[in-house]
Amino acid sequence: MTLSPPRDTAATPGTSASDEPGLEARIGSTTPVTDQEWWRTAAIYQVYVRSFADGNGDGIGDLAGVRSRLGYLAALGIDAIWFTPWYRSPLADGGYDVEDYRAIHPDFGDVAVAEALIAEAAALGIRTIVDVVPNHVSDQHAWFQEALASEPGSDARARFWFRDGLGPDGDLPPGNWPSSFSGSTWTRTTDPDGTPGQWYLHLFTPEQPDLNWDHPDVRREHEDVLRFWLDRGVAGVRIDSAALVAKDPALPEIVGEYPAGQHPNVDRDDLHEIYRGWRAVADEYTARAATDDGDTLGDRVLVGEIWLADLERFALYLRPDEIHMAFNFDFMARPWGAGGLRAAIEETLAVHGPVGAPATWVLSNHDVTRPVTRFGREDSAFAFDTKRFGTPSDLVVGARRARAAAMLAAALPGALYVYQGDELGLPEVEDIPLDRIEDPMHHRSGGVDPGRDGCRVPLPWTTDPATAGFSPAGTTGEPWLPQPAGWPTYSVAAQQDDPASTLSLYRRVLELRRGDDLQHGDLVWDDDAPDVIAFHRGALLHRTNCGTTAVPLPDGADVLLASGPLPDHTLPPDTSVWLTVRSA
Repeated sequence: MTLSPPRDTAATPGTSASDEPGLEARIGSTTPVTDQEWWRTAAIYQVYVRSFADGNGDGIGDLAGVRSRLGYLAALGIDAIWFTPWYRSPLADGGYDVEDYRAIHPDFGDVAVAEALIAEAAALGIRTIVDVVPNHVSDQHAWFQEALASEPGSDARARFWFRDGLGPDGDLPPGNWPSSFSGSTWTRTTDPDGTPGQWYLHLFTPEQPDLNWDHPDVRREHEDVLRFWLDRGVAGVRIDSAALVAKDPALPEIVGEYPAGQHPNVDRDDLHEIYRGWRAVADEYTARAATDDGDTLGDRVLVGEIWLADLERFALYLRPDEIHMAFNFDFMARPWGAGGLRAAIEETLAVHGPVGAPATWVLSNHDVTRPVTRFGREDSAFAFDTKRFGTPSDLVVGARRARAAAMLAAALPGALYVYQGDELGLPEVEDIPLDRIEDPMHHRSGGVDPGRDGCRVPLPWTTDPATAGFSPAGTTGEPWLPQPAGWPTYSVAAQQDDPASTLSLYRRVLELRRGDDLQHGDLVWDDDAPDVIAFHRGALLHRTNCGTTAVPLPDGADVLLASGPLPDHTLPPDTSVWLTVRSA
């Protein structure tokens, strides 16, 4: 497949306040990014290290590559970078199988390089958030290797969930829990003498044995890991699969429905004690920094990946003594449509308010289909279990909607996350050769699930046809995932001087988002057509048209920024606009 940025033949650049002097003053002055509670309104950029930038020419993204592109990220206008796991790992699941938290994967660099990166980013006003995976470790982790070499019932095995098998010879798995990656959650070990041994639990792949959080070593070790990276200058930690960590120690069969907080392995009430302990560590570093005049990082924060349909249960993790913020997957997964998106916004703000936490808006990440492709599908909702090869997408429509959605998300109260490449309007790469797909979601589904590699293809930086600037010119390393033909046309170099490009739109959105109205203004819903999401925050008016016909723009308002053209003072379908009320 040859990919190139889809063009709407009627498209012309949207009106920007840069052409109309005086308008920006109406949305307020810029708020400094060094505020203590910076995270409440931050714009945070997600870096998937293997695919961001290759500094040494081996075809694999690394920390040297990130350091070389910090200027780009500063110019984009972000407040922090969240790095997916950069630790030593066999990469059975993209680094979410951690072998050693105190070592960097050798493909990426080493701890000294990470420390230099953290410091260089901080000098540019960019904080660093690292990823921690508390549910499991790699099967190559020293603890698990020790457990395999130890006897059943040993303390080394008690850090995990080892059990005897069922049946006369123990040949049947000890339970029926479903895996997040298809197949069984139990794998049988082989004893040192070569005979079949016990089974161990893994909610994900067999290479990711689950930890037993009832064991004091597990709790102590993870708090030590937090301290290790906070000591090196990170501003926060993203918690992977935060609602799955605690287990019912009886590991009972999953049957029917459960009272809230009592499911055997999801959203158990005892999770909250764990995260109160983590919050105490983060707050300790925040308090220590408050006495250091040279510290500009502000609060040290915890960010939760919490996939829960029950938003009231979700909000419990965000109480003042637990996690600071968590991704809003309900908003992210909704299909394109004013009713559903508005409902997600209303429900989100309603549950965050009572616990005093900011909403956290996200359109994609390293696990989900890119917005340009998803929004171009007949069913634009996202769900892991519905991903299939060959689902058609209209990329022209998808690109328009993705641009409009970016402005919508950025206009909402709270924090904003941007996944690398979304600011370039990258589509999902859906024709990766089967023998190049690495994602275990694909392989463990028997090839039915296309997996997540399509949103992880190495970024295009230049129009160089070899690697689109992902690797340095003149190097010969092949990108670890193949880039499609046409990838250079999406590159930073191809977009940076084009005022109508998606990159230019994102830069302008993030710049304007620093104004007081979008940092601090309350959201007030406005009346408009049923297919229009309409609200204002202070003097800034937002409109997103999710319908199929154009609607008139409000009278007495001036256009500040639009995601597409606005013919005859109307808002076309699949378009967002920011306006300010004209002074009398």
